[in-house]
Amino acid sequence: MRRKLCASLALCAAFAGGQAPRGSILNIDLTNLTMYFRGYCTGTDQGQNPSKLTRPYVMPFTTGLGIADIVAVNGQPVKGTAIEIIRAGPITSTFTPGMIIADVVASPGGTSWNLTFLNPDGTLIGTLLMDGNSSSSPPPGAPKAIVGGTFTIVGGSGAYFGARGYFQPTQDTVSPERQTTDCEDPAYRHINADAGGNKRHPVLYLVPLVQPQIVSSGGAPAVYHSDFTPVTAAKPAMAGETLISMATGMGPTQPGVDPGQPFPSNLLSQINSPVGVTVSQQSAEVINAIGWPGLVDAYRVDFRIPSGTAAGPVAIQFSSAWITGPAVSIPVQ
Repeated sequence: MRRKLCASLALCAAFAGGQAPRGSILNIDLTNLTMYFRGYCTGTDQGQNPSKLTRPYVMPFTTGLGIADIVAVNGQPVKGTAIEIIRAGPITSTFTPGMIIADVVASPGGTSWNLTFLNPDGTLIGTLLMDGNSSSSPPPGAPKAIVGGTFTIVGGSGAYFGARGYFQPTQDTVSPERQTTDCEDPAYRHINADAGGNKRHPVLYLVPLVQPQIVSSGGAPAVYHSDFTPVTAAKPAMAGETLISMATGMGPTQPGVDPGQPFPSNLLSQINSPVGVTVSQQSAEVINAIGWPGLVDAYRVDFRIPSGTAAGPVAIQFSSAWITGPAVSIPVQ
C-alpha cells in the first residue's frame, strides 16, 4: 500500500485541503421518558413506592430528574441513556402568581441534558452534555431542524470530543413524558411506563472538532482498487466492486491509541463508532473500518459500490457516529 501518502494527521489534513468541519443533524429516539419531580417526599420515603404515581400539583421552584432510554439515532438502532436535570420552574415575562418572572420565557428554565450513546453490544460511543432553557424560539442562526429551545452543546467525550452545536429536547412527541414524584421507586420506570411508551424525538445540530473525510493525494481522492492502484478515469471503479480508502476524522478505536501515536501493526484497531458510507446518496456496505496500521490519525475504510450504480462520476460520503463529512467524487464504469 502507498503508506507514504501521509504519516500523520497534519499531512492528511493538508492533502484534504483543510476543510472546516460542518454540522450534522442527529435525530434521536427516546422511550420510557419519566420525569421525577423533587420536593414531594423527604428522607427515607424518597424512591420507596413501586406504584405508578402522578404529580399532584406544580411547585414554583420545580426541580427534577428525567430519565429515558436512547433507542435509535437517525433510524439506526442503538442503546443509551438520556438524563435531564431541571433546576428551575416555569419562567414568564408576564406577572403570574406562583411563577418566576423574568425577561426570558421558558418552561422549564435552567435545564441540563446528558446523553450517553452505546453500540448495540453495549460498548461506549460517546457522551454529550447540553445546557440551556426550553424556550419556544430557536437560537439565531440555528438550522431549520432546530425550531425551539436555547440549549447549547457544552462538551462531549469519545466520538463527540470537542463537539459544539445546538440541542432541541422535543422536536415531536409521540407520547408525552410521564410525570411522577420523588416518592416513586425509579427501578420501576419500565414497568410503570404509559401504554404509548413515553416516546420523544429530540434533535441535535452537532459540529465536530474534526469530521470524517476521505483524504486527497495528488489532488485525487485516496480511493483504491483491491490491488492498491488508485481509482482514476483511466481505471474506474465497477459497480459491485470492493474499494479501499484512506480517511481521517473517524474517531476513537478499540483498542485505542494515545494521541499522536500510530495505530499498532500487530493487531487491528476497529473504529469504535457506527461507520456509514453512501455512494450517490445510496447506502453502501462497509466491509472494514480500522485505524491504518503504522499510521497516525489515518483510517482504512473498505466499502462495496452498490450493484446497479450508474456509470459516471459518483459522490462518496463517510459518516462516523452519525457525523457526516464532505463528499468526494470518483469515476464508476
